[in-house]
Amino acid sequence: MNPLRGIALKIASVCVFVTMASLIKAASDTVPPGQAVFFRSVFAIPVILVWLASRSELPRGLYTKNPMGHFWRGLVGTSAMGLGFAGLGLLPLPEVTAIGYAAPILVVVFAAMFLGEKVRLFRLSMVALGMSGVLIVLSPRLSVDAASVDPSQTLGAIVVLMGAVFAALAQVFVRKLVQTEGTAAIVFWFSVTSACLSLLTLPWGWAWPTPGVAAMLVGAGLFGGLGQILLTSSYRHADASLIAPFEYSSMLLALAVGYTVFGEVPTVTMLAGAALIVTAGVAIILRERHLGLERARQRKANTPGA
Repeated sequence: MNPLRGIALKIASVCVFVTMASLIKAASDTVPPGQAVFFRSVFAIPVILVWLASRSELPRGLYTKNPMGHFWRGLVGTSAMGLGFAGLGLLPLPEVTAIGYAAPILVVVFAAMFLGEKVRLFRLSMVALGMSGVLIVLSPRLSVDAASVDPSQTLGAIVVLMGAVFAALAQVFVRKLVQTEGTAAIVFWFSVTSACLSLLTLPWGWAWPTPGVAAMLVGAGLFGGLGQILLTSSYRHADASLIAPFEYSSMLLALAVGYTVFGEVPTVTMLAGAALIVTAGVAIILRERHLGLERARQRKANTPGA
């Protein structure tokens, strides 16, 4: 284990994913979300295959015992990706990022509902705090004063929140898959499934992109594959509970990119809501890390000869 390397890889993956989202946002005026999902998925596949080949995991790493599990995970994950990409075309990048933070908080709820995980008072309190932050971020977009609300941004807020719900469900499916499937198989088959499913949006009108837009879409796919590799690699060098909080560094990057590239000035309401969401998310992660260390100490104390 090399915690510093794990943290560095995690931060690198965050930077790459924010870059990917920025490219998708820049192309969103030209191409529909389904087409963006296709490019993001298809051009991630070669990157993933090269990575697997470098690790001598081809074709063994692609073997699956649960093909339908990959399909359902792909269906939910593709829905999350498509909704997120649609939201990027309707809302500022930092706002999409903040609402997306609802996903790991919702995982706590869905894990209790579908996986039977125990959720005690502390985690429930943090879920309530995080969702309060989400409501604060959403509040300007869902105002009853129609004159002050842009309908497209209201739609964007709803779309991004639904994307967070699907992203949380996708994480629950992944928790089931890891019981029988390797990381390489999960990453690869998700890209394949999402590429195939995105083709179903062809009847709703794909656009022929200009060379510049095509380059952005291809770049998004390459960055998406690279980001997934960096993220996966980070967990090989450090515990998930240690590096997970660094996911929230994406807010700083989104604020910087949104302001400098897209001219998006964050509101006080959005920043306040995002702060609550981040606080709740980090608290849950740190609490889980503490409980994990306690369980490890108890196992060691109960082990004969320890």
